[in-house]
Amino acid sequence: MYEGLTYAPAGATSPAEEIWTGEYPGFRRFGTTVAIGHGEPTWAAASEAVLRWGIKRRSGFRVTPDGAVSTGARYRISAGWGRVSVHEPVRVVAVVDTDNRCGFAYGTLPGHPVSGEEAFVVHRDSTGAVWLTLRSLTRPAPTGLWRFTFPVLLVAQRFYRRRYLRALVR
Repeated sequence: MYEGLTYAPAGATSPAEEIWTGEYPGFRRFGTTVAIGHGEPTWAAASEAVLRWGIKRRSGFRVTPDGAVSTGARYRISAGWGRVSVHEPVRVVAVVDTDNRCGFAYGTLPGHPVSGEEAFVVHRDSTGAVWLTLRSLTRPAPTGLWRFTFPVLLVAQRFYRRRYLRALVR
């Protein structure tokens, strides 16, 4: 189901787990959680958005095909500046959708500018507070010209992470 990924193991960002453990030598590990609101309306909107690529779309990306995430499905994430576009082929490697936690992780496929996995998870606690957690494992792409731009890609990654963290705040 996860053929062609540029890294292993698939699902390493553990979106279904509250606590992320594991060591992944050679990867830059990132994880953070931010409050996005409180109550059932916030939960309903955030969980719907995260499972339909809302965080990526609200951060300036195009995602094809349109629709809800599905484990094993391939997608193309694109960002453009003028006549220049970057296309990122990915595969969804894990989906979680419970009463208090929902989200997914996608892994990179050949042609993606980096190699690794990224997860977007919304969750709520017993007080009704709603949170967004981002997790990622990143390393240079295994082949191609992108390998040489990795330091620049890390700057872009930090820029987009700030956008992700604001994407669901009402």
